[in-house]
Formats: sequence, structure tokens, C-alpha cells
Amino acid sequence: MSILIKKFRIKSFKEEKPIIDLKDLSIHYGNRQIVERLNLSIQKSEICGLLGPNGAGKSSIYHCIIGLVKPSYGKIFINGNDVTDIPTHVRCSKYGISWVPQYGGSWADLTVFENLLAIAELHIKNKEERITKINNLIRKFELQNVIKLKSKYLSGGQVRKLTLAMAMVKDTKILILDEPFAALDPQSVRMIQQIIVSLQMFERISVSISDHSSRDLLSCVDNAMILSEGKIVAKGTPQELVNNTKAIQAYFGEGFKI
Repeated sequence: MSILIKKFRIKSFKEEKPIIDLKDLSIHYGNRQIVERLNLSIQKSEICGLLGPNGAGKSSIYHCIIGLVKPSYGKIFINGNDVTDIPTHVRCSKYGISWVPQYGGSWADLTVFENLLAIAELHIKNKEERITKINNLIRKFELQNVIKLKSKYLSGGQVRKLTLAMAMVKDTKILILDEPFAALDPQSVRMIQQIIVSLQMFERISVSISDHSSRDLLSCVDNAMILSEGKIVAKGTPQELVNNTKAIQAYFGEGFKI
């Protein structure tokens, strides 16, 4: 796969309607407030990053988008439609949402091929089309050499590639990645970054990435937001954020460079 990591490639999305639009979103777990009156928009084909320490609310926001958690207040719009009360399976199917969690995402005792087949059987009725799709994904994500290996024997980078391939079995329009670079070595991080950017460039997929590693995330996004205690404290392009006083004070620290 050719190198596709962005060098702060800035795209303009201002004229397009958001594919995801969160309005005054608040999330509570019991008496604990996780997210407070958050407004967040993601454009079609945009790679948007969510930065913040553990507990900042990144995963909770994603759980709301896909429908695993209902917001305490506010609305969730996808393609301009209010989906706040639509069940997860209906929402993800209708709008082509795929979510890759930080942990898990594949069956440990199934091989790479079997993992992909298990998902394909849910989404593709025709047997020949299923096999063709699986073989194409195996080539695209360069999994040929591990096709017969069980997931539990894969490296961290290989597991990430497998879970991304599984997410792409269906007709994905929105890809949500929760901490995709966690616990990966630098080479694997770069490989996953390349895959993410290629999905945007060639598949026109909207991607949202959460992470707490600033350098890894800012290397492959169009725009990013910094969360602190459930609120957005700074947002902008990578170049704008690294020069943003609030971002430096809240997250990066003095002297941060990419």
C-alpha cells in the first residue's frame, strides 16, 4: 500500500451538509455528567478526530452516535434525519455506520477468513458475492499471509487490519474508530493511518477517530476537537490546534510539536 499519510492536507467542507450532527448533546451515567451540551458536526468524506484523556467522554459520544447509549439531552442527526430514538441495528443498517471498538471486534477462535465470513453472511445473501467481497478485502488489507490464522494469534496491527476489514464488509458510509492506535508499535500505527486515509480518498467514507495520542491522530485527520471534562475546549485543523492557546493549556502542553 502506498504512503498516503496527510501532511496537513486541508479540505473545505463548509458547503456540504453534515453527515453527522450532534445538537446540545448531554450524557449522564446516574448522577455523573460525562458530556455537557456538546455540538459536533462531521462532514461527508471528512476524517474528524476526537482528542482527550481517558474519561473525557470520547467513547460515550460514539456510543450515542451508534445508539448504544441514549443521550440525557439533545439530538443526533445523520444525513439531516433525527435518529435519536432509532434502535442501533436499524440506525447502523440504514445509514451504513460501522464501529470498530478499542478492544475486541473479532472472534478470537475464528480464523481471519472465518471472521470475515461470519460478518459477510449477515450482510450479503449471495454466496458468490460473499466470497468475492471477502477475497477483495483480504487483498485490500493485505491479510493474505494470515488468512488461516486464528485471530488470537495475530499481532496488534494485524488485528486492527482485520477489524477494519470486517467493518468494510457491508456498504459502510460512516466509520467510527475508538482508539485505533492504542498499544500499536510505530510501524503498525503508520499502516493503520494509511488505511484510514485510503478509505476516505478512494471509498469516500466519513471517518471519526478518537485517541489520546495527539501525534498519531493529527497525522491523518482533516479536523480535530479536544475534549476535556465532557466539553470541546478547542477545535480546528491540525495546524490550527497546535498553535491554539486553549489546546496547549488543556492538552498538548508547552513545546508540543508534530
